[in-house]
Amino acid sequence: MDTLNLRSDFRVTRWLAIGFSVLLATSCSVCLAEATPAASNGDLDIARHLEGAFEKVADQTSPSVVVITTKHKIAGIPDSKDGEEEDNGQQFDGTPFEFFFRHMPQQHPRDVENQGSGIILRKDGYILTNLHVIDEAGSITVQLKDGTKFENAKVVGSDDRIDVAVIKVDAKNLPPARIGDSDAVKVGQWAIAIGAPYELDYSFTVGFVSAKGRTGVASRGSNAYEDYIQTDAAINPGNSGGPLCDIEGRVIGINTLIRGLNRGIGFAIPINMAMDSAEKLIKDGKVKRPWIGIGINDLSEDKELAEFVKDVKDGVVVSEITDGTPAGKSSLQPADVILAVDGVPVKTRRELQQQILRKKIGQKAILDVVRGDKTIQVALQTEEMPDQLQTVANEHRAKPQAETAFGLTVQPLTKELAERLKLQITDGIVVTDVAEGSAAQQRGIERGDVITAVDRVPARSIDDFKAAVAKADEDKGVLLFLHRGRASRYVVLKDSK
Repeated sequence: MDTLNLRSDFRVTRWLAIGFSVLLATSCSVCLAEATPAASNGDLDIARHLEGAFEKVADQTSPSVVVITTKHKIAGIPDSKDGEEEDNGQQFDGTPFEFFFRHMPQQHPRDVENQGSGIILRKDGYILTNLHVIDEAGSITVQLKDGTKFENAKVVGSDDRIDVAVIKVDAKNLPPARIGDSDAVKVGQWAIAIGAPYELDYSFTVGFVSAKGRTGVASRGSNAYEDYIQTDAAINPGNSGGPLCDIEGRVIGINTLIRGLNRGIGFAIPINMAMDSAEKLIKDGKVKRPWIGIGINDLSEDKELAEFVKDVKDGVVVSEITDGTPAGKSSLQPADVILAVDGVPVKTRRELQQQILRKKIGQKAILDVVRGDKTIQVALQTEEMPDQLQTVANEHRAKPQAETAFGLTVQPLTKELAERLKLQITDGIVVTDVAEGSAAQQRGIERGDVITAVDRVPARSIDDFKAAVAKADEDKGVLLFLHRGRASRYVVLKDSK
């Protein structure tokens, strides 16, 4: 009996404990429920405030964004009815190809439409976009946010080195975009893209500025200036030429390209750079820039040349010099490493470009240069960059004279041969053949190239060349200096192992 009572007491106690726990949990839940809304409302207020900021950007900025539609003439799709004629008893020579070509469907040129975006610069109809959006277009149509269309927009000018163009429509009182300051942009800040991706007009995407000063992301040749803002805001085909904005709705970049679809990697031209070109295009119809006439690379990206430079980690390598340019008239040489311009250090090609672009056309510049184990100064005077850089092609094919190392066959450069090749130099040896798959071919050496020096020692004969190669360090390779057309450059050659 006592045992039964104890068990009963235990059950009662246990249920009381469970009940008390439930009551306590319920009370805590009520307390939490009463406390949560206050915190939740605060979070919602922040979210709503941010949401309102995005809505404001969309409302205020979209009217300054235009949709650009271009038409291009391309070869048309074969018209099937042209190939449906019957044989009509015609006789053929039995070759199936004759019948095929006589009955091959005819192709007719047709118009293909492409779409991009742009931003309004001025009330009187000047619009900024990407060059690749309007390049070679047969006609350009501009559409505003309210649906108004302007046919046959005119191209004011373009700048192929940064991929921008200015077009104009006959209009008044257009709403210009608010221009920001791309130099003040910081990694991590909001980035908003507006445009017409996949022909979906006025799409609005949000992300962040992922990086600044990106280079080497486009394939537009060595003369292109690259200084991109990277963003993860969705940029897709059709966004090109449209604005990348900050949270205030100010344009900080012109969306220009993507790295793969749906990867969250897009690039925009900094608005300061784009506006500098746009203002010059509107004023003069072209962009005039200072230049010194060299091809350049970062030393950090040229591990082979770094072996030939003592105690230098950062700098800009002169990869090529064009004849008749400021650099070509100076004592600068290929494989020189530029460390500073007028005392301002330059570690990357972007920094060197910026220092030269800050000069006025005709202004003098002093370059601090490392050449081998020496540090020297080179003075030159900037000139106006030509519209197009032309390279004279050497079509001459000389007869083989002597086989040498690295898969090269060469012969001495005579005065007569230099005249036939239209060269301005008379000392060196001419490459007359390059073996298939050789180290020389892999490094881009071609027939017609003239080797002027090996490891900075002049090569005036085949014996000079062979002797210099024999002395070369096998691990570092051989530093060749070449002349091709109107340009000189360097190449590091190593035997394949």
